[in-house]
Amino acid sequence: MKIPKLNWPLWAGFLLSLIAFLSYFFVFVWFPVTRDFPWANLLLFAGAAPLLLFGLRRAFRPDRPKPMRSKIAGAVLTTLSVAIFGSFVFVVFIMARQLPASAGHPQVGQKAPDFTLADTNGKPVSLAGLLASRDEKARTPKGVLLIFYRGYW
Repeated sequence: MKIPKLNWPLWAGFLLSLIAFLSYFFVFVWFPVTRDFPWANLLLFAGAAPLLLFGLRRAFRPDRPKPMRSKIAGAVLTTLSVAIFGSFVFVVFIMARQLPASAGHPQVGQKAPDFTLADTNGKPVSLAGLLASRDEKARTPKGVLLIFYRGYW
């Protein structure tokens, strides 16, 4: 009995899609450039897609009789890879954006508590310091506009 050749593109595509899914949560989530938009993972999925299509085409090629298990493996691995990609898109692009509303956020018109943060040059800036500072015309500002941006990081 002849042992059939392993359909390596199919298995490589499946493993690459599995790596693309898992690497986001274990590796790429630690870096803002790949966490904010998972371009590296999408590239890995894009690399897995042609391998899967080539492997699936190879499994169903009519010119060579193959055992039925090759066709079944091709269909199952391709379906699992598509499900993995769909789960990735759902978790990263849909579920992650449905963050709960902040219960303790300041309301419009409410006085903000004093705070100190670093500016773009690394110097500490406090709210009290901004309210007490005078501009060129020696006027004290009446208020400070605070914009709370709840980023995705």
